[in-house]
Order: sequence, then structure tokens, then C-alpha cells
Amino acid sequence: MRSIFSDRLILRPWQQGDAHFLFDLESRQESVRYLGPYAHTMTDLEEAKESIRRRQSLDHGIYGIWLITSQEGTPLGNLLLKPVRLSQGVSLQAPVEIGWQLHPDAQGCGYATEAARAVLDDAANRGLGTVIAVVDPDNSPSIHVCERLHMTARGITQAYYDEDSLLFDKELGTQ
Repeated sequence: MRSIFSDRLILRPWQQGDAHFLFDLESRQESVRYLGPYAHTMTDLEEAKESIRRRQSLDHGIYGIWLITSQEGTPLGNLLLKPVRLSQGVSLQAPVEIGWQLHPDAQGCGYATEAARAVLDDAANRGLGTVIAVVDPDNSPSIHVCERLHMTARGITQAYYDEDSLLFDKELGTQ
């Protein structure tokens, strides 16, 4: 899988050596509370290693799950671009979802917006036309990221992750 660069960030493939960071990130309730009904806090390092193996298996020309790092290599969070999980009983073609998760120490610095913008630019250059974001209605920081990315709010939906979510979408190649 490729790495993607922005002014301050590197988005690179996850490696097994990142397991301690992933465990630190996802063993915190504050870090996983908005990741949907199937998310849980990790309880041991082996869970992090298995999660990294799953992330590495998504090796696609457009999609991916990247570790967000500073230019100096400090891990900051996670960014995904992949087909979204449909709610049970929903029969439509799964659109491509973008999502982000930052370590609490990295929040409030514009990293999610910058990382998402870099991945969206890369995906547009590779032919992806539309992307969605599925956001917990109580997750105001992610709602603000969607707004800064000029995504359009489409209201509450139950089509994804078997729960009420606020849906945003964006035609790539537009401001």
C-alpha cells in the first residue's frame, strides 16, 4: 500500500511495530466512543496486532487504512477510506467512506482535516468520484472536519452500521 504526504503529515501503511500505539489509542474509551456500535476498547496488545493484520489486508489501488504520523514519524492517529458497512437489511451498493480517529494528544491541531484532504486528493487522482462520511450525531469535532472538507450534510440515516448516523457526502474534484 502506498504512503500519502501532506505539508505536515505522512499517511503510511500500518506495521506490526505500530501495535503499541494502536493499543494506546484504542484502549481508551474516549478514542473509540464514536466508532460505531461494534467498536470496543482493546484489552491487550494481541488485539492491536490482529487489527494491524486486518488493516494491512486492505491493499487496494484506492482504498486503505493508514497510520497518520507527523513528518518526523510521531504517530497521531488513523485514517480509513473503504467501502462502508451497510446496516442489516440494506440492499444498495456500498459507497466509499472516509473516517478518521486521532489520539487525544493530537486532537485540535487540524490533523484530521489535513489527512482527510490528502487522502481525498489522492483518491480523486486515482478515479474515485464520490465519498461519504458517517458520523455519530454527537461527534461535533468530526462534524466540523466534514464541514472544513466542504462535505454536504444529508441528514440522519440508518443505512450504515445499524445505528442512527449523520451522513455527509462529497463529489471529489470539487472544492
